[in-house]
Amino acid sequence: MRGAPPVTRPFHAIHSHGFVRVAACTPAVAVGDPSFNAAQTLELAKAGHARGCDLMLFPELGLSAYAIDDLLLQDALLRQVEVEIAGLVAESLDLAPVLVVGAPLEHAGALYNCAVVIARGRILGVVPKSFLPNYREFYENRWFAPGAGVTGLTMELGGQPIPFGTDLLFEATDLADFSFGAEICEDFWSPTPPSTRAALAGALILCNLSASNIVVGKSDERELLCASQSMRCMAAYLYSAAGPGESTTDLAWDGQASVHELGRLMAQTDRFPTHAQMAVADIDVERLRLERMRTPTFNNAAAAAGWPEKSFRKVRFNHEPSYEDQGLERRLDRFPFVPHDPARLDQDCYEAFNIQVQGLSQRLRATKSKTLVIGISGGLDSTHALLVACRAFDVLGKPRSDILGFTMPGFATSEGTKSNAWALMKALGVTGQEIDIKPAALRVFEDIGHPFAKGEKVYDVTFENVQAGLRTDYLFRLANQHSGLVLGTGDLSELALGWCTYGVGDQMSHYNVNGSLAKTLIQHLIRWVVKTGQMDEGASGTLLAILETEISPELVPADDSGAIQSTQAKVGPYELQDFSLYHITRFGLRPSKVAFLAWHAWRDARAGDWPPNFPKGARNAYDLAAIKKWLGVFLYRFFEISQFKRSAMPNGPKVISGGALSPRGDWRAPSDGTAKVWLDELDANVP
Repeated sequence: MRGAPPVTRPFHAIHSHGFVRVAACTPAVAVGDPSFNAAQTLELAKAGHARGCDLMLFPELGLSAYAIDDLLLQDALLRQVEVEIAGLVAESLDLAPVLVVGAPLEHAGALYNCAVVIARGRILGVVPKSFLPNYREFYENRWFAPGAGVTGLTMELGGQPIPFGTDLLFEATDLADFSFGAEICEDFWSPTPPSTRAALAGALILCNLSASNIVVGKSDERELLCASQSMRCMAAYLYSAAGPGESTTDLAWDGQASVHELGRLMAQTDRFPTHAQMAVADIDVERLRLERMRTPTFNNAAAAAGWPEKSFRKVRFNHEPSYEDQGLERRLDRFPFVPHDPARLDQDCYEAFNIQVQGLSQRLRATKSKTLVIGISGGLDSTHALLVACRAFDVLGKPRSDILGFTMPGFATSEGTKSNAWALMKALGVTGQEIDIKPAALRVFEDIGHPFAKGEKVYDVTFENVQAGLRTDYLFRLANQHSGLVLGTGDLSELALGWCTYGVGDQMSHYNVNGSLAKTLIQHLIRWVVKTGQMDEGASGTLLAILETEISPELVPADDSGAIQSTQAKVGPYELQDFSLYHITRFGLRPSKVAFLAWHAWRDARAGDWPPNFPKGARNAYDLAAIKKWLGVFLYRFFEISQFKRSAMPNGPKVISGGALSPRGDWRAPSDGTAKVWLDELDANVP
């Protein structure tokens, strides 16, 4: 099921934007007491209903308890389990969540370890466990028949014929992309988890009812399997293990419950609980579908498996989703290119920096260039490119003096950035030189008849691009003169917004190490270089000063008030534009959904996590009006006026996922496109 939600659906509701709220539950259980266990399940189900859950997963054999051995073969207990299932079905009439509960059920003279799916007063289906563990402490073959191969059947439960088999896929008729399948414990420890075929058949959410006793190290194994299966299947993976109350005759239980999406942990419960718990998260099922669509390998795997959708039975149900504002149960990164976790950020910076160094080192080897030519402005991008160049020369055993850095002041170059550029070059030991481009620029203005040549304060795009073009022209000719290679400095954010001068300008170079790096990440990379001592200590003070400098192209002189030209005043805050860039190019999300996510991520500076060492004075917040305004700017600049610049990008290494706009990489688009579809969607669906 697909399609954008109608414009009549409320903007602030998660169900308008492709989310499904799920819960992985760990109720308290009593050994062999179905009545108690059903009551505990119902109590959690009501709590999930109050939290707006759409799908709730419970542990394996949760209605009987798992570790009850031969009690599983007692008719009195099995009959009581069926009674309690009927009670849950009746209670579910007034509950919004779909419930997936575990129970032992008899069919055709055999007992099966089952997942029972209940919704709105109806049993949707029963899925048996495919693979039964019968090693070490496990003896399931003693009690259960394996579900592997059980397909196309029905069983009688509650006086009704119920779909029964491992070939069931459950799908809401009234909530796009809400589709799920179920497997049980050992199934995902096997080499061929049934959930893989369910995913290939179309399930976007995979549920695992588990008991899974705990031994040292096992929780890490579960985490690995859940993350791996959610990533491999491009799905969400819900896992629920047995918790407090299970028999400890020979085993112990830790109640681990978790929710993963595309390999990422979205929510988890505390382990070894003394009371009932649930891990709640909003799953972006729309994003999962889009990710499968943009990854042909997934479809190829379905074809190689004989198209599992042909052999699965789809059980459809009316979900009656709420379109109220229920918040968002999902951690969002304000900076999708910059993780807030210090260890993760440190690793990302290490990898990004060394990817750049490796790419440049290989290009220098291949071209046999004697020197490297780079323009140094005293801004973030050229600073970071110079740091990469220095490390590459260190790796190659070449003297840094063969890096030729040029500061080229124009009509708006400030003394602060110029002095920072010189201080940086001296501290890093590169060869620094200065070329004043103003005389050459004046000659160009005279030759083309620009009003500035006559003393008029006309600061138009020609005025700016003459300066940007001259700088690049000088660099290329200097590279010719010194048997060198021109190193580009422009970053991913500028390329996305078209904030660069095409051709003989900062859009072009022989090799660009920054083309896959967002502006919001570059500042953290520079901080990481300082923190980890990648460069000489003498450079640290200058690097920190550069981080505090206003982002400006310094092409237009300050106005009468002394205010300098501000890039972000023109193209929007980079922190918002990088947010839009990531979600639109990496996942293909609709503008209204990007606005919804940005509103939750940026509306309150006090909420959520910030990257480590992020200045408190720079912790901004944006209301929906500002988000919509700057998203509109992004859409127009990205889709309509700047693709031709990206279609002729110089070489450079891909560094981050969702961070390559090269036509040879992640992004191919027509240079004469229009932003109309995206702008219309934004206007129609964002208040």
